[in-house]
Amino acid sequence: MTGLLDGGWGPPAVAGLVALAVAAAGGIATRTDAWYRRLRVPGWKPPDWAFGPIWTVIFALTTASAVVAWNADPDPAMRTRLVAVFAVNGALNIAWSVIFFRLRRPDWAFVELLLLWLSILAVVLAVGRVSTVSALLNLPYLAWVSVAGCLNLTILRLNPRFGSA
Repeated sequence: MTGLLDGGWGPPAVAGLVALAVAAAGGIATRTDAWYRRLRVPGWKPPDWAFGPIWTVIFALTTASAVVAWNADPDPAMRTRLVAVFAVNGALNIAWSVIFFRLRRPDWAFVELLLLWLSILAVVLAVGRVSTVSALLNLPYLAWVSVAGCLNLTILRLNPRFGSA
C-alpha cells in the first residue's frame, strides 16, 4: 500500500484518529449514573476524575507504540497482524464499557476484561517482535487494566447481584 501510510504524517494521523475513535466510543458508553453511584466500591478505587487523564496517557502511549511498530517493519504480513491485534484490542476496550456501564453487568465485564488483558498481551508481543520500545510503551496499559481487573472483581464481591436496573 503506497501513499498515506508509507511514512511521514500518515501513520501517526491514522493511529491517532483510530485511538480517538476508540476513546470516544468508550467514553460515550461510560455512564456514571445513579446505578453506578449506588455500587459499593473499595476505598482504594481511584476518583472518577482520574480515569480520563489516565486513559489519555494510555491511548497516547499505545498510539505511539503502533506508529513505532508500523514504521519498524514495512512487511505487509507484519502490518496486517499489527492492524488485527490493535483492532481486536480496540473492540474489546470499547466492549468493556458497554458491558459494565450500559448493560450494567460487572460480572460479564470481568470475563470480558480477561479477554481485554490477553489482547493487550498480544499487542505487546506483536509489536515487541519489531520494537522493544513499542512493546514497553504498552506496559502502562497492561498495568492499568490489571488494576481495573482487581477493581472489577472487588466490585463483584461487594455487589453480589447484577442484571437488574
